[in-house]
Amino acid sequence: MNEFSAMNTRDLLNAYKNGDTSPTEYMRWLISHVEAVEPKVCALYAFKPDEALKQAEASTTRWLNGETTGPLDGVPVTVKELIATKGDPVPQGTAATDKTPASEDAPTAARLKEDGAIIFAKTTCPDYGMLSSGLSTFHHLSRNPWDLSQNPGGSSAGAAAAGAAGFGPLHIGTDIGGSVRLPAGWTGLFGFKPTLGRIPIHPYYTGRCAGPMTRTVDDAVMVMPTITRPDWRDATSVDYQALDWDVPPANVKGMKIGLMLDAGCGIDAEPDVKAAVVTAAQQFEAAGAEIIEIPPVLKREWLDGLDVFWRARFWGTMLKLTEEHRQSILPYIFDWAKAGGDANPLDVVKGFDATMAMRDACAAVFQKVDTVLSPVNPNVSYPADWASPTNDPQRPFEHIAFTLPWNMGEQPAASINCGFSTSGMPIGLQIVRPRFDDLGVMAIAKTYESWRGPISSWPTL
Repeated sequence: MNEFSAMNTRDLLNAYKNGDTSPTEYMRWLISHVEAVEPKVCALYAFKPDEALKQAEASTTRWLNGETTGPLDGVPVTVKELIATKGDPVPQGTAATDKTPASEDAPTAARLKEDGAIIFAKTTCPDYGMLSSGLSTFHHLSRNPWDLSQNPGGSSAGAAAAGAAGFGPLHIGTDIGGSVRLPAGWTGLFGFKPTLGRIPIHPYYTGRCAGPMTRTVDDAVMVMPTITRPDWRDATSVDYQALDWDVPPANVKGMKIGLMLDAGCGIDAEPDVKAAVVTAAQQFEAAGAEIIEIPPVLKREWLDGLDVFWRARFWGTMLKLTEEHRQSILPYIFDWAKAGGDANPLDVVKGFDATMAMRDACAAVFQKVDTVLSPVNPNVSYPADWASPTNDPQRPFEHIAFTLPWNMGEQPAASINCGFSTSGMPIGLQIVRPRFDDLGVMAIAKTYESWRGPISSWPTL
């Protein structure tokens, strides 16, 4: 088979089952493709082609013998560098950290391996995962496959670049303020941030989730049953439910949909972004939904307060390092965090309390509407070597105002491509549903994807 690049997870598994191809044949193609394109996009860390091919050969034998180990047997997948895999260091994107190999798999990696998926590589992230960028002092600079001069976003930068470059069908990122959805939006992928705790993670933290970044909604559907299985290490995880993720598209007739075009603070949505999101909302309206323009859920004081809290928290982490190691941190991140050392303790506490204020505001929205639509990213793109869309450590979070609140509110939210800018860059539509209604997000995303049709112009590098 020559059209491996067009195959999603379901296609691949059907091809294995029918004998049209094998995990070995697909992995050989994938390794060749990665080796040709990776020098241009720099998406990967711990790429192990020989080990991946060995695992693919074992999977091929299992398929031939009818003894597959799980529903993803032989499917290649990447996980973000921050997701520990046994035997691999977890540098957290920075030259400053200790590079001791992880002693065990994090929950997501463990579940994938249990179901036979082949983690053939990990993907890059910026220093401490605290940038919406592919800029790192440990990894090579990750670039956006749609335009190599532009940024893929972050902090799941490598996952976004890998997905858009066609490095297999499944990529798993992490998201504490938009780090799955933002890069998915900038690279044309479907990115899903579940209800907090739906996908067990370790280490866990307020608002921190893992989630799939894929070319199609169906790819995310295929991996969710695996990565949502329980793990005792995540004390924030929700009660496990064996959900049927393969839901039909939603009937949106009569649905009350809130359209949020103003984030309340940060960068204003650029004209191309706003136009694409409005056009998407009009499609929902034409299908019978009631579109209600709603005000933002975020306030300037809450975003600034969380900034202070995160600065102080990360400065505390950096104080544990030697002076030599601190000097190797990306200057943008170092300067940003250092200001937290001078913060008034009361301001730090107020900053953490802002997470609770966001939680209240996000919950209140769904007393009026069923679903929220908004931009994911306020801007179309920005240079590859910038640390963020502002490139200013004093204004680090101006681009996350549409995405951040739903992390603190714990609602499921997704990014799905809803068009392209005049410069040819992808634009993301955010779909948000009430807490625990992850299946609702998937159903609505399927509906929109069916209207939009498949993306036929993925980058060829």
